[in-house]
Amino acid sequence: MNVNFNGAGENVLTFIADPSLNETGVPVKISGDGTVSKCAANDKFCGICVGIRDGYAAVQISGYAVFKAASKITAGYKKLAAAANGNVAVNENGRELLVVNSTATEAGVIL
Repeated sequence: MNVNFNGAGENVLTFIADPSLNETGVPVKISGDGTVSKCAANDKFCGICVGIRDGYAAVQISGYAVFKAASKITAGYKKLAAAANGNVAVNENGRELLVVNSTATEAGVIL
């Protein structure tokens, strides 16, 4: 693609990382006071984990983010939720977000 959305409105917060969260690039949810954990299938997510260190997680909660996708997602406003294996997928109970680009394995989303 010849366009780039990186950095648009990014906002990253630091949370305590639940022991279940051991990888970056996955959708996360609030699991306790100031704590995030990896989402299970069908969970609404608050953002994407962009870093883990010393028991803390950096979570991007706004701006352009690229998630692993269960399949290609049509561009436009879509309701998204976590899917299996750290992916996201269209889900009528998910958050309505703007999908700006997608392939069979990734979706570029404005949080």
